[in-house]
Amino acid sequence: MKGCFITIEGPDGAGKTSVIQALVPKLSAALQQEVMATREPGGSRIAEKIRELILDPEHTEMDERTEALLYAAGRRQHLVEKVIPALEQGQIVISDRFVDSSLAYQGWARGVGMKEVAAINAFATENMSPDLTLYLDIEAKEGLARIQKGKADRQYDRLDQEELAFHEKVRDAYLLLLKENPERIVAIDASQTLEKVVQECYTVIMKQCN
Repeated sequence: MKGCFITIEGPDGAGKTSVIQALVPKLSAALQQEVMATREPGGSRIAEKIRELILDPEHTEMDERTEALLYAAGRRQHLVEKVIPALEQGQIVISDRFVDSSLAYQGWARGVGMKEVAAINAFATENMSPDLTLYLDIEAKEGLARIQKGKADRQYDRLDQEELAFHEKVRDAYLLLLKENPERIVAIDASQTLEKVVQECYTVIMKQCN
C-alpha cells in the first residue's frame, strides 16, 4: 500500500504548525489510517542537529550557499530516515516545509538562484516530489505581525532577523511556484480563521489521498 506525501508551505506567520496540529487527528479519524506529522529542517535526529546549525541566531556569518546546502543535507537525512519508510508502510505523511521552501527562501529571497537550489535538492531527494502541496498564503506584513504577537510562544531564529522586504520576496517566490505547479500546489487563504483554514486543507487532502 502506497502512502500519501503532503507538504504544507507558506511564509513565516502563515500558521503551518497550528494547521498541522489540527489536521492530523481529523484526518486520522476520517481515514482510519496513521497520519505522521513531521517538519523541516529537522524531523529526525541528525536533521534536527542540522536545524540547530541553520537557525541559530548567532550564526549571522553563514553564507547563503552554505545555508542552501545544509537545508538539502537535512532534507536528505529526513527523507531516508523518516519520510520514505513511513510512506512505504502506507502512512499519510504531512511535512511542515519541503523543497519549495528552499526554492523560495534560498533560491529567490537569498538570491542563490532557483535553478541552482532546485539542482541541489534534486540530488538530495532523488527527484522526489510531494503528492500534494498546500500553500498557506498570507501577506508578509500580516505574517510578521502574527509572529510578533505570539513571539512569547515561538522560538526566535535566524530568519526572524530578516527585514520585511526579505519576507515579501519569499511570498513572491511562492506565488511564482504556485503558478508554475498548478497540478501539485493548492493555495489556501491563511488570513481566514484557523478553523476555516483547517477545513479547506482537510477537504483538499480528502480528495487527493482518499
